[in-house]
Amino acid sequence: MSSSDTATLLEDAADRIADISRADLQIMLRRAALMLRNSGSIAFEDDMEEALRDLSGEFGKTRNDTIRFIVREWMEKNTYLPVHDLDEDGDVEGSA
Repeated sequence: MSSSDTATLLEDAADRIADISRADLQIMLRRAALMLRNSGSIAFEDDMEEALRDLSGEFGKTRNDTIRFIVREWMEKNTYLPVHDLDEDGDVEGSA
């Protein structure tokens, strides 16, 4: 169930609070609490979630780190963030 569906259910329950059974209200409140607890996560369609799982495995990163990486790359490529180019004549650390 999406968050907008839960919000609609809660608003409807608030409008007719005297008609809602205690059990139904408990279910809606628990569902809302669970969604709030997990709100730091972004939910995607199943095909995107599968692709994220595969990418995360390839990158050796967590799902959230992979999402951060993808968003950063997209923002850099679309000039929303500065790109950190290496100068060909500049000094670099490490060895090749």
